[in-house]
Amino acid sequence: MSIDVRRQNSVDQLANIARDELAHSSIAKPTHLVLIPSYNSGVKLIETVLSARRQWAPVWVVVDGSTDGSITALESLATSDPDLRVFVLPYNQGKGAAILHGLKQAAAEGFTHALTMDADGQHPASLIPKFIAESRANPDALILGRPVFDASAPRIRVIGRKLSNWWTSLETLWAGSFDSLFGFRVYPIDALRRIMESSRWMRRFDFDAEAAVRLCWNGFRPINLPAPVYYFGPEQGGVSHFRYFRDNLLLSWMHARLVMSFVRHLPTILPQRIRSSRH
Repeated sequence: MSIDVRRQNSVDQLANIARDELAHSSIAKPTHLVLIPSYNSGVKLIETVLSARRQWAPVWVVVDGSTDGSITALESLATSDPDLRVFVLPYNQGKGAAILHGLKQAAAEGFTHALTMDADGQHPASLIPKFIAESRANPDALILGRPVFDASAPRIRVIGRKLSNWWTSLETLWAGSFDSLFGFRVYPIDALRRIMESSRWMRRFDFDAEAAVRLCWNGFRPINLPAPVYYFGPEQGGVSHFRYFRDNLLLSWMHARLVMSFVRHLPTILPQRIRSSRH
């Protein structure tokens, strides 16, 4: 039996179990939602969605052109759970593009904030209520997860993100010194949507870092909360679409653009940074 067939069988089994678990999930919250972009996330997708639904409602999943059979399982869940919605993009457009699709839908329905999390099970669904509570208490802030790594984290990934973090600290004049690549966050929907719609970038792996930097430039104060992260191996159902050369090249180009924009906007950014440091 092929890996894809085994993975699909596991997804289907989880989907059958899910209906009973969803019946005990939390009640809907009108201002905040959980938004999960997914591209060929395998069995971890259903586990992630179920974990998120136990903590919050509504949960929306944007399937970014997946070909792993997960759409069928998700739609099966959604038919019996009104607080789970599934959006399917016709082809793979990138994480940022999938999130933007969800943001547009959420804005149209009156939501103000979205908690984003990866579909691969790395992010702690148990912290969803804590992050959203912090966002409700600070609606004009950007709530960012600060990853707490364990031994499962690939060393090269940990080292690489330190370099990206240094650049984003420079680009924001050290406004909070946040982790640039950790996607477990609560975003203000309207502000992020406007920023993304004004740019051709932020559609793929460059989304997380640039979104945080540009929101800081727009006056949103970053608040960091610790969050454990776990990297699953292939034998555990883990799936990674990170490509070292391609994605690091994309990040390098992103930081080059941000530094050039930072220099142009420094007369505006510097006074904002001074004011925020006084609070």
